Amino acid sequence: MTVLKKKINKNSRTIVHDEKMEDLLSRSLQYMKAGYPIHFTGPSGTGKTSLALHLAKRRKKPIMLIHGNHELNNKDLIGDFTGYTSKKVVDNYVRSVYKSDESVTETWRDGRLLEAVRNGYTLIYDEFTRSKPSTNNIFLSILEEGILPLYGTKMTEPFIRVHPDFEVIFTSNPEEYAGVYQTQEALLDRLITIFIDHKDRAREAAIVSEKVDIDKKDAIAITTLVAELRKKCKGDSGPSLRASLMIARLAVQQQIPIDGEDPAFQRLCVDILGHQISRCLEASNPIKEAEKAIKNVCLNIKVKEE
Repeated sequence: MTVLKKKINKNSRTIVHDEKMEDLLSRSLQYMKAGYPIHFTGPSGTGKTSLALHLAKRRKKPIMLIHGNHELNNKDLIGDFTGYTSKKVVDNYVRSVYKSDESVTETWRDGRLLEAVRNGYTLIYDEFTRSKPSTNNIFLSILEEGILPLYGTKMTEPFIRVHPDFEVIFTSNPEEYAGVYQTQEALLDRLITIFIDHKDRAREAAIVSEKVDIDKKDAIAITTLVAELRKKCKGDSGPSLRASLMIARLAVQQQIPIDGEDPAFQRLCVDILGHQISRCLEASNPIKEAEKAIKNVCLNIKVKEE
């Protein structure tokens, strides 16, 4: 189980608190206060999980984090009997006469969803569309009737009431991503879905500069490079802010200058971006074409800086 009660580490942030982001967080918090769950969706690497964590933190309640996956089931969410406890009592109440009483009881362990619902946590269901729709059906009762069904268990109660402080924030990637299931409309109808796209270059540069502690000019050069290469990919499959952060961190650690004409910097960019860009290209040798494209963009970024 993952219960987060401490402050979010600054190093884990992938959002910048500008006017746009503050407005988004404020709106989302108001929607939640009105009783509507929030659903952040968009391409990988756009900071949806970090945004959800920041939003959850503002509720000032314990945070439960669940990661969606195709093996997640009701036992994980609700709980299950995990074994048996044996108790034996021997009473020597008369000399040479013994009374033995032995009892065996099953041991129950709450699932993560049950714990969050029972105690009024803020639940972040990260990449929930990676779980099967049949698993996610349990949220229909939670959001509509305010109850958590305990089906599939030996519990004597058929359900528990949802704690009034309980709230849930969903995140997801687009349906065209590998390993993503199509979400049932009945669930989506109960959510306020907000699309989170790649940040503009200035905002991405601000994040890179803050997280890696590099000069703003160097951060702009890196994010511009990644943004230009992103254009070569259709849909949402291009390199994200994560790629910019990787380039910046490794360049600082290895003392590689942020210079599009520097061979070491070009090599670093090819190593980090090459595979992802190659998947976007239709060519007889996509790996070679991707390397060529990355080096060309590096040189162009250098010209723009001058």
